[in-house]
Amino acid sequence: MDHNTIKTLGDLKAAKYKSLSVKDELRKNLIKQLKARSDGFQGILGYNDTVIPELHTAILSRHNILLLGLRGQAKTRIARLMVDLLDEYIPYVGGSEIFDDPLNPISWYAKHEILIHGDNTPISWQHRSERYTEKLATPDVTVADLIGDIDPIKAATLKLTYNDERVIHFGLIPRAHRSIFVINELPDLQARIQVALFNMLQEKDIQIRGFKLRLPLDVQFVFTANPEDYTNRGSIVTPLKDRIESQILTHYPKTIEIAREITRQETRISPERLKQVHSDGLIRNLIEQVAIEARKSEFIDQKSGVSARLSIAAFENLISTAERRMLLKREKNTEVRLSDLTGIIPAITGKIELVYEGELEGPAKVAHTLIGKAIKTFFPNYFPDPEKVKKDKQGNPYEKITHWFTEGNTLDLADNLNNIQYQKELMKVDGLFELVKFYHPKAYENQIFLLMELVLHGLAEYSQLNKKYLAGGFGFSDMFDSLFNINMQDED
Repeated sequence: MDHNTIKTLGDLKAAKYKSLSVKDELRKNLIKQLKARSDGFQGILGYNDTVIPELHTAILSRHNILLLGLRGQAKTRIARLMVDLLDEYIPYVGGSEIFDDPLNPISWYAKHEILIHGDNTPISWQHRSERYTEKLATPDVTVADLIGDIDPIKAATLKLTYNDERVIHFGLIPRAHRSIFVINELPDLQARIQVALFNMLQEKDIQIRGFKLRLPLDVQFVFTANPEDYTNRGSIVTPLKDRIESQILTHYPKTIEIAREITRQETRISPERLKQVHSDGLIRNLIEQVAIEARKSEFIDQKSGVSARLSIAAFENLISTAERRMLLKREKNTEVRLSDLTGIIPAITGKIELVYEGELEGPAKVAHTLIGKAIKTFFPNYFPDPEKVKKDKQGNPYEKITHWFTEGNTLDLADNLNNIQYQKELMKVDGLFELVKFYHPKAYENQIFLLMELVLHGLAEYSQLNKKYLAGGFGFSDMFDSLFNINMQDED
């Protein structure tokens, strides 16, 4: 239907336009999408077999929806993408505050306009991008914000009683008539506000300062919340929860591959920067593993969750750490190193909620622990498990490396080393290059050095070497020598 040629109610009727409720409209367009086998909800990854089918079912059932899940699980993004299932344009009575359907007006203004002008009533068109309203629930949200309030100035000017609909200043929800309305973090709303929402969902009436106004609003409600028993800030009142027909549980990525794809999609790094600062797949996997370790750490509040934003911010910091070194050393390009992982500490500490034990450790130490656990988890994917090869009759492949440190040698991999210095330092360690070439004969040059560094970190995590944290980077030394030095300091 050409919205440019239809200017009046008469034109609309002549075009045989049929009104649909917003829920029917979403259903109609989803059916088209499913029949065409076209992909909806672009950019939502890892939910194809879980959340998306449940969302489709809810829309087909014309349900209001509650997206329930921990932070950083794309709940708000899913709600925003529902807009794509709306018609591109819908008509409304020109000048209506709540975008009245010309064929089914509900406000005094729209009814009055049609009564006076009839088929000559002016028609305007609303684009689907304007049919989305979002409100973050906070304890200070009022009924006036969401539903509306009486405007005494309007009442005095028009000489109307407070019982007249025309004196109402409409809130967010009436202004979202025929649209999608999203309330984020629903449990944070005061119980009395939730009850007001329940009345609106159930009875289709609005109560403002004791005046009851019957206003059959047409709204697709989408609510988001952390699981009720996970939040200490509030809960969803039972009558309201009962009235929200579909509750859909979201989740974190189930594989590292999906997590990596989400991080790649969301990072704000230009392709030019990624060409200058190359990051190996090993490093990218490690970043995702840090988030996975955080989601099961005893130092972190699991009820709060660990957002996917941790991986995104950590990867951006990692690239920037390597980029800073490249700029300071006046190099044209560089490779991300494991020693650059010190640069992701601020991204981790800002994204985790610590429990009491974590607070005792301190956020920075917890972050280092997570990085260490991620390395330990990944190490056996690339090299033999150091604990198992100790008992291997064929010999310990790491013996030459650990012996080099036992002889009193140490190695510092600080972030102020340029590419050549970094490679020279790693080549000092006896047997390290040969070990990597043996297990990864097809690795290219820069990959070899990254794997050499991984061996040192891995041996440290398996308590074969000592690792200390430098101001920017890591230092490695003999495990037993460091223990001896600690004991000597204790005796002093």
